[in-house]
Amino acid sequence: MLTPTLFFKCLGDDTRLRCLILLHQQGRLCVCELTEALDMLQPKISRHLALLRQSAILLDSREGQWVYYQINPSLPLWARQILDIAIQQAAQQPMPQQDRQRLHTMANRPEPLRCC
Repeated sequence: MLTPTLFFKCLGDDTRLRCLILLHQQGRLCVCELTEALDMLQPKISRHLALLRQSAILLDSREGQWVYYQINPSLPLWARQILDIAIQQAAQQPMPQQDRQRLHTMANRPEPLRCC
């Protein structure tokens, strides 16, 4: 069960918040897209995504060898409201804007439902 303490702990990390911002904007992304957008190594991104998934903030789905992530649509209402407000505010900062730009200019970006 998602508790407020766990939820705020997850939001309190820049990398996790940046992942959530991109997922909120894009709907669903694979690890390779998040790695490119955040300009970080895959193991680091995967560790943060695993924590968000274990906390039930994210859902994952495997398609072949690729894993896609999306924000859990069944989040409690209180968590969804806080997440929406936090993302709206944080998305205006320079780093999330740079993340979005890197994602949009990603070479060989996978088409929806396909990855890398």
